Amino acid sequence: MTQTSRTILLGITALLVLQPICAQAPSPQPLTLSLECASGYCPLLLGAPQTAGMRSGLVRLKPGETVGWHSTTEHEEALVILRGRGEARIEGQRARPFTAPALLYVPPVTRHNIANTGDGLLEYVYVVAPIAPPQRAEPEKN
Repeated sequence: MTQTSRTILLGITALLVLQPICAQAPSPQPLTLSLECASGYCPLLLGAPQTAGMRSGLVRLKPGETVGWHSTTEHEEALVILRGRGEARIEGQRARPFTAPALLYVPPVTRHNIANTGDGLLEYVYVVAPIAPPQRAEPEKN
């Protein structure tokens, strides 16, 4: 595993593990963030109190690099592919190739990896959000 992959995987793992306590956090405010980034992984949204639970970051992978296998656990994830070509490797499924511009959705409890299969830089923004608790049905009134 390359240093970039290790850094990305550690960042994503930290974002997934450190759950915000939204009830105690101040209300999130609107933001505008630059996508200028000098490294291969740049966190953007960090969760509470910056957001109500959403996290995101900019990822750049060189040809042949991967992010590393990880799971969405109790989160769902969207990847907005800005530049390049790659594939989403979903455990137990065939690889899903993509070319920018594209959007990739990864459901909760899904082990996956993203690989740069192109000749140039693969650049994407991931957005991770906790899944909403199931809605409880209201008892019928007679």
